[in-house]
Amino acid sequence: MLVFTFSSYAQNLTADEQMVKKIKENDLPRAYQSQDTELLAQILADEFLMIDAEGNSFGKKQEIEYVRENKPTYETFNYSVGRLLIFDQTTAILNGLGIITGSDDHGSYTTTYQSSDVMIKRNGQWQAVSSHVSGVRKDYENGGD
Repeated sequence: MLVFTFSSYAQNLTADEQMVKKIKENDLPRAYQSQDTELLAQILADEFLMIDAEGNSFGKKQEIEYVRENKPTYETFNYSVGRLLIFDQTTAILNGLGIITGSDDHGSYTTTYQSSDVMIKRNGQWQAVSSHVSGVRKDYENGGD
């Protein structure tokens, strides 16, 4: 029944909802993990502002520079949209869960976080204008640091 419900939900998404989900669940994680700054530059609007869990804010230029200069140390990055609202076919509000896995000096870990995002549709293209991350939690398999 759960599979049917999920399949039914996926089939009922509008083209805009499908595109926004694809960008958030597939394109953005791929851009970050593979350091694809060209793809990231297409996804982030010039007005983009990221607010991290500590309250620091970063614009598009800073985000792209960070991705270019910092090779990811994690192994997987997955994101799942939990809530998606589109207003007037031009503004999308998304909330969801990010899950990152990897290993470091303390062992294998899973990092989870929540994010709220705003995307706008401009000239037929969806772009991220705002992202806020909170609830970051890093858990080690062996109970490490």
